[in-house]
Amino acid sequence: MKSQWDCLLQNLGEWHGSFTRFSIQGNELEDTPTVVSLEGLNGNKTIRQIVRRFTPAPSELFLEYSTLGRGILFFEAGAFSQGALQFAPFSEFGAEFGFIYGDRRLRFVQLFNRDSQCDRVTLIREHRAGTAVLECPPLAVEDLIGTWQGEATTLYPDWREPTTVSSTLKIQREGDRLLQELSFGSGTSSQAIASVAEIEDNRLLFTQSVQPIQVMLLPNGASSNCPVQIKKGDAFFLEVGWLIQPNLRQRMIRSYSDKGEWLSLTLVTEQKVSVK
Repeated sequence: MKSQWDCLLQNLGEWHGSFTRFSIQGNELEDTPTVVSLEGLNGNKTIRQIVRRFTPAPSELFLEYSTLGRGILFFEAGAFSQGALQFAPFSEFGAEFGFIYGDRRLRFVQLFNRDSQCDRVTLIREHRAGTAVLECPPLAVEDLIGTWQGEATTLYPDWREPTTVSSTLKIQREGDRLLQELSFGSGTSSQAIASVAEIEDNRLLFTQSVQPIQVMLLPNGASSNCPVQIKKGDAFFLEVGWLIQPNLRQRMIRSYSDKGEWLSLTLVTEQKVSVK
């Protein structure tokens, strides 16, 4: 198994794209062209990262690092998430999720304000310098309908051995509602979760849970899934998805306990096996 540092190295290169900020209703507010460069120094023992933004006011951010913080974990192909180790009321909170597929990357940032409300989200679409721009269409409800089978790999911040289980996600539409059934594991350790969402334009609203959840359907096949407002004393998760191809999707889930502690990071890679 690769080290966390070797997994990070899958992201080396010069990435061209943009940072696009959305309202919590899913409306585009601002789009900023960017170039992000990740260069290995000293035999790839150090990373130099340069972030260039070109509008509205050009800027550059330089970083160099040779170790990884406790709030970040990488999967073998280079996908990652970094964010807060602990949720606490009356303080800002959030996380970034990053996917990589060939010469494309998709990153997403979810940020919560001091009232624990999700109020800032940013979609980052990137491709390697010198490669063609291959952007997926905006994600639509119809893209999700069907049966998805895959594999879920979970990493832990305490460095214990990763775990991998099979997963099945069934999604169907009934009028203005979306019905979802998720099962994972096998045998006596299998679990199943059913949920229902109201469809509202480019959003899915799960209002029947302890913490109401909103899923935003966004450009380039992206989706953002998080509580509308995090409630102290309740476990919760943050999730971002990417429909890479019509029948191939990845989802990444950052899970927190009822005490606000970061518990795990899960990457689900799933294939659509049925459209019903």
